[in-house]
Order: sequence, then structure tokens, then C-alpha cells
Amino acid sequence: MGERTTRKRYRQKQYFVGIFAALLTVALSGCGPGQGEPAKQAVPHHSFVSHPDFAPPPMDITPGPAWRPDYEESTDLLFLTPIFETDTPSSGAMIFDSRGELVWMVPSDPADPTDNYFDLRVQQYRGEDVLTVYRGTRSGGRGNGEILILDQSYEPVASVTTAGSLGPDKADFHDSTITADDTMLIASYAPVPADLSALGGPEEGMIKDAVIQEIDIATGEVIFEWSATEHIPLTQTLLDFDVERNAQTDDEEELGTEGKPFDYFHINSMTEDHEGTILVSARHTSAVYRLDRVTGEVIWTLGGSASDFDLDEDAVFAWQHDAQRAPDGTLTLLDNHARGTDDQGASRALRLALDEQAMTASVVTEYHPLRERSSGSMANAQELANGNMLIGWGSQSHYSEHEPGGEVIYDVCHGESCYPDNVHGRGTSYRAYKAHWQGQPSGPPRVVVNQTEDEQVAYVSWNGATHVAQWRLIAGADEATAIPQARVEAETFETAFTVPGNAQYVGIQALDAEGRVLATGIPD
Repeated sequence: MGERTTRKRYRQKQYFVGIFAALLTVALSGCGPGQGEPAKQAVPHHSFVSHPDFAPPPMDITPGPAWRPDYEESTDLLFLTPIFETDTPSSGAMIFDSRGELVWMVPSDPADPTDNYFDLRVQQYRGEDVLTVYRGTRSGGRGNGEILILDQSYEPVASVTTAGSLGPDKADFHDSTITADDTMLIASYAPVPADLSALGGPEEGMIKDAVIQEIDIATGEVIFEWSATEHIPLTQTLLDFDVERNAQTDDEEELGTEGKPFDYFHINSMTEDHEGTILVSARHTSAVYRLDRVTGEVIWTLGGSASDFDLDEDAVFAWQHDAQRAPDGTLTLLDNHARGTDDQGASRALRLALDEQAMTASVVTEYHPLRERSSGSMANAQELANGNMLIGWGSQSHYSEHEPGGEVIYDVCHGESCYPDNVHGRGTSYRAYKAHWQGQPSGPPRVVVNQTEDEQVAYVSWNGATHVAQWRLIAGADEATAIPQARVEAETFETAFTVPGNAQYVGIQALDAEGRVLATGIPD
């Protein structure tokens, strides 16, 4: 335990000392690269000897009023896809434990424009827990790619993308919902001609049509397809065409043309609702739509300029994300109340009661962060099995958990928001999720032995393993004569052992809670 604790504290000291040293340098010099400007610094990151390609951000956990110590011992895991604009920390798909320790990650390749990850989460496919994650491009708030389905060994069992009228590899990153029939709801954007004169644009213009496809995961067949332009008038958009056009830079294509179609609708979630219907959230109309699964007709519209519901004043939302029907019949969503910049309005999560006879909507619960927070894009609100709400704050690099009444349990920062203004690189995660997950990697633990003048140190990690309780070092003249040398608790992603100086063979065993050997790693 002593060595394990020392190792953990050293790593924490390593990244916080780095940022302190950077700030001290600025203070002593009095200025940075510009006149009186502090030097820009990247967000701190962890580093690992056994995985030098991994550079995840640290998790800065702030307890809230509803905090209890047992939350730190939770076996549920957190699922993020942070994106950084600097070389470090890594962007990619990541899983963390309740203490903020890395469990698994796949880093993005910054040189590959198709290697971006979004929306990592646990879903069920064929009765088994799986991970789903988008991999593909990202540009202009949209993407073209595929949804990967990974089993508990992190091996792909399927991939889902668009088909039929859209062709392949056009799946967007905003949402991917596996249904009880083992189909998946995905979204895409297709450029189509449109008359934009009513919005102040060209008569022979181009828009992004928001398309939903339901795909049979096993066959890739399109089961259902829905087009926004066939059901939602362009005039429902709340984007001001002139404002958007005037905000363009000189090197951009003209808005509303083939080079830059106007995104009037912008789907960001689609989930199953009662009686086989579909709930759709459209950011650019600030509305939620309930769709008939057979005809595609809009059953009702909640919010926006054409709402079928009368919303109480405090129930009005704008630029929202992630509309879901809760088990109790209420509707949950993330009310961004801001778009583009993070200083337009205070964001919150909402639980709304919908009276579908009287067609009224009222607030049941509001979920606010510890301090007012404006998230101009992305974000989600996930109701947990115990009634708590897990909120990913999108363009603000935070997630938080709340009690059913809305009180904050904890708030976690994972990007530039944790640090002074001269620390940059963002670190936003499109969404954040919390779930139970059991991972058993198909390969063995990774072991690297470093030799210094004074000692040998062996470093071990097992990317994605969730059952490791302890690590045991075995060493000797060879494998046949090697004996146990030390055992430590598995508390962090990477563990270090001092190796006996005369050892020619080194192995590190992963042990479960009963002391059984799960796997053995040896140096390459």
C-alpha cells in the first residue's frame, strides 16, 4: 500500500507542479510572448511508461452539498470523449473510475481527420452490454463516419453507418440509439436545394437536410428513414440567416450555397418514445418533435416557434440537447440556453411534465451547476437508475452528478476550465455518461522495465481491465524458477515495482479480489 500511495501522489504532483512552474515563470518574467500577456500553457496531463501514447487529462473533483464519501467508492464508471486543441492531453475515447483514474482509452490520431471519437457509452445489443462510439470526421458541428460496437474485450462486433439513399459512411456523431429490436437510430446531413428567400437567402440555395435512418445492425439494411425537409418548414428555424452570413470570415464559402449549405434544423438526439414513436431534438429550431414511426408525421412539437404545448415561463428552453423520455413519463433535456459562445445564457438540465391532453408543459426539476455555467454547444443529461442525473456540460469541460431533487453531489472538471486563463486547449467532451461496465481485454497486461544506474523498475498497465484488485511481481533467473516478490493494490492505471537486481525474468500478474490470476504480463 505504501508504494502504491507514493506512486499516486507522485503522479498528481507531476502535473500540478508543471502548471505551477509555468505560472511562476510568467510571474517572474512579468510578461509572455506578447506585450504584458501571460505565456500560454497547455492543460496538464498524465503520462505512463507502459503507454507513452496515452496522455489523458487529470480529473479535478469538487464535492457538492449532497456529497457523501461512498460516491468515491462507486464501481460505476464515467465515459467521455474529450477533444483538445493542443498536442497534449490526448483527445479520444476514455473511461474513468469514480476517483478520476483512467480505466481505458483509445487516443485519436491527430494526423488522421477520420479518427475523431464522440458519444462513448454503454448500450445493450443482443442482450449483452456493449460500448458504442462514433469514429469519423468532425467539421462545422457535424461528422461523417460510423458507429463502432465493442464487446467487453473491446473488440468490434459490428459497425453501423448510413445506407440506401445516403450511401455509406455518412453517419453523424450526435447520437446513436440501439433499440430493443437490435436496430440503431442514427442521423446524417444531406445537402439539398432549397428556396431560402423567406430567410433572406438565395432563391436557388442549398441547405443541410437532417435525416434519420433506422438501421438493422446485423444486415445494414435501412428499416426507416425520415427527412426534416419533408416535415419541418424552413421558417421554423431560429437561426438568423443574415446574422450567420455576416459572421462568416472572408475565406468561407457563401452561406446557403453548395459550398456551405444552411443548417436550419440540426438534429442532436433521437430516441424511442412510447408506442414505438421517436423523440427528436433539433437545436436550430429549439424544439423537440415526437414522430410517428410508420408515417414519419410529426405528432407534436414541444418548444420553438411552432410549439403545440403551452410552456410555463420557466419551462422555456433554447438550443437544447438530448431529449429523453424518462421512465416516469417526464421528459428530460439539457437546456443550453446559449449557442456558439459560452456567455449568452445560463445552462441547466430540465425535467418537464407534459400533459398531452391539455398540451401544457411545466418544470418538475431544474438541475444547476455549483456556479452558473453557460454551455454554448454539446452537452447531455442522463438519468441514472437511482434517479440521480449525470450532466455532461459540453463546451464547458465539466460533468456533474445531481440528486433527484437537483442538488449537486460532485462536479468534475477535465479541461482548461480548471485552470487560470493562460491555460488553453479546451478539453470539451460532447457528452458524459455514467454506467456499470465490466471490461476484460483480449490481450495481456503491458509491462515495461526501465534500467537506471541504481535499479530496475517495472511498470504495468492493462488497458480496460476492470477486475484487477492487485498486481503481483514475480521474478527470478528464468520463468521456471521465478517466485513472487511483491504485491500491491491496483489503485491507478499504471503501477510500478522495483525489480530485484539479479532478476533475468520479470512477470507481473493481475489478480482479482479472490487472489486468482487473471493474466500475466511480461516485457516485450
